[in-house]
Amino acid sequence: MLNIEIDNGSGFCFGVTTAIQKAEEELAKGNRLYCLGDIVHNGMECERLRAMGLITINHDDLRELHDVKVLLRAHGEPPETYELARRNNIEIIDATCPVVLQLQKRIKKQYECSLASHLSPLTSQIVIFGKKGHAEVLGLVGQTHSDAIVIENVDEVAKLDFSRDIYLYSQTTKSLDEFHRIIEYIQQHISPTATFKSFDTICRSVANRMPNISQFATKHDLILFVCGRKSSNGKVLYNECLRVNPNTHLIEGPDEIDRQWLTGINTVGICGATSTPKWLMEQCRDAIIKME
Repeated sequence: MLNIEIDNGSGFCFGVTTAIQKAEEELAKGNRLYCLGDIVHNGMECERLRAMGLITINHDDLRELHDVKVLLRAHGEPPETYELARRNNIEIIDATCPVVLQLQKRIKKQYECSLASHLSPLTSQIVIFGKKGHAEVLGLVGQTHSDAIVIENVDEVAKLDFSRDIYLYSQTTKSLDEFHRIIEYIQQHISPTATFKSFDTICRSVANRMPNISQFATKHDLILFVCGRKSSNGKVLYNECLRVNPNTHLIEGPDEIDRQWLTGINTVGICGATSTPKWLMEQCRDAIIKME
């Protein structure tokens, strides 16, 4: 009989949990509720909420809406979204994660300080370590009127101008190790006449999952990493599982489990991203039990 363990540390982070709770509370009142973008990068959870009445829209849809309620998910939004909502008399239910909100404020303050000091974008650089086009990153870049520079990995750091001041921030769900490698590279190349300051803005509740999930993955013969393929955090955690346990498979749900993976296996570990609901991991466990 297989020993199946679900990782207690996997599942929704605080920000995602809060956003979903706010959506459920509003829908329970019988109100029509729109959500700007997928509330979480997990298709099955989005489908569950759609069945409850949540309507997912994009920014083009938002421009056409008036006099409605719109939920802003945990990733956050740029200032332009709030201004558009004000013009269209849209009631915002703001579920921006507090960690993301604080980061937005810090970047905005730095940008405004640079302007107040008559430092144009030509003399200083606000750099964000993050995924280009990611919802959170778009919200961060929006605090700088799109002047911030986004780098996705340490290989892209070389494109910065090391003769100019650099203020480095990070998307909240990025790898702490790679962030430190970026810092080291900049320290080695920055001009003596330029200022370099880095701000560790990675969410600790997310960052701490890396060593925890790594330890979890080493305990089992087979790892099933349950995650929507859109999740940036999921990709980071999945790759860490794969690094320590090559017998790791990324699946979005129980239908993707291959019975052949279980051949010769004694223990199975099921884990996931900050966007993975516990109920989905439990469904995967139940599917494996039925296969035995």
